[in-house]
Amino acid sequence: MATSPASFSDIGKRAKDLLTKDYNFDHKYTLSLQGSSGLGLIATGLKRDQIFVGDINTLYKSGKTTVDVKVDTYSNVSTKVTLSDILPSTKAAFSFKIPDHKSGKLDVQYIHPHAAIDSSIGLNPTPLLELSAAIGSKDLSLGAEVGFDTASANFTKTDKGQVLKASYVHLVNPVNGTTVGAEMSHRLNTNENSFAIGSSYALDQLTVVKTRFSDNGKVAMLCQREWRPKSLVTLSAEYDSKASKAAPKLGLALSLKP
Repeated sequence: MATSPASFSDIGKRAKDLLTKDYNFDHKYTLSLQGSSGLGLIATGLKRDQIFVGDINTLYKSGKTTVDVKVDTYSNVSTKVTLSDILPSTKAAFSFKIPDHKSGKLDVQYIHPHAAIDSSIGLNPTPLLELSAAIGSKDLSLGAEVGFDTASANFTKTDKGQVLKASYVHLVNPVNGTTVGAEMSHRLNTNENSFAIGSSYALDQLTVVKTRFSDNGKVAMLCQREWRPKSLVTLSAEYDSKASKAAPKLGLALSLKP
């Protein structure tokens, strides 16, 4: 629903995407292929130092059903089947990993005009139960989450209300897409604050520049260029002002969509 609040896990997503999306300080290569029958394939390779890892992801969509299968370098297979509108405004997803026979999980999401509720249960003898909810609208929302581990009979995913988080994104200039944003958090029990601010600016229709500054002294910048339709090359750099003797981190990402 267009006016519904985002799920709890997606609260602040616009700011998080502005501050973190597309930043990469390794060598990353992605090839995406999309067929006319609803079948898509994505091959990803990542080189970090002298180690190279990768995965192949296939995605098939048919009507209200989506099947997502991923195989990684270590022959682990992850599968997720999503069914939309099994009930009005309700979506369910079943996922599991091979060879981990205890990884099965069922997720159910319900979207209301003024609320979003997500629940999850592990499909094993001692499952992890998770529940999150958000209320409000697409522009302003408030939420909470809680988890319960039946194996240890302990609550998880709860900070007892000790952390306050807020984020903000503002489109400064619609013509060139200039956007600024910030993400802040305050821990009540220690009175600690943390923040990150960032910006995005389109140099032209094919080139975007982003910047980011964090309270930990790290400054980052990226330049992304669409060198052919739907294909991107991204250069990223990060400098830690508190580790002046360390060399800046550099990264290259190439995404190809024939």
